[in-house]
Amino acid sequence: MAEQNPGTLLFFCGKMGAGKSTHSVKLASEQNAVLLSEDAWLAQIYPKQIGTFDDYLKFSNQLRPLVRNLVQDILRTGTSVVMDFPANTASQRSWFNNLCGEIGAPHEMIYLQASNETCLRHIARRREEQPGRAAFDTEEVFLQVTRFFEEPSEEEALTVRIIEAGAT
Repeated sequence: MAEQNPGTLLFFCGKMGAGKSTHSVKLASEQNAVLLSEDAWLAQIYPKQIGTFDDYLKFSNQLRPLVRNLVQDILRTGTSVVMDFPANTASQRSWFNNLCGEIGAPHEMIYLQASNETCLRHIARRREEQPGRAAFDTEEVFLQVTRFFEEPSEEEALTVRIIEAGAT
């Protein structure tokens, strides 16, 4: 049996509200790829347990080993994976890079550049469309999370596609 070329891992960098989830759904459909959403996994595995940013960090870190193994298994089949998980810090991006490097899979990080104003407009609209997220999707949480955001750098050795996120 011939060895299968691994699928491509596609993941996103962008501030809260930049459109990562919206773009991930579209990209998974266009690429006929498996879509994995951190928000969906966290809501299913830890229902009503995430009320603060610290809660999110705790449960997100607990989820990563399981997700890593699953993603690598899928990639090994030759199927691409779109991950709607944040790659907003150098540490998070290193995790994605290592995930691919361990199995020799290619990757592409889509960096959605957006102003704070654009992100806050998107978050306000999301609160209206998804009332269950209203407690977490606030300007205060946005400002707290954005303090940790790090733009990607060339030193990270990532394949990056930059998209200017619209002001809509």
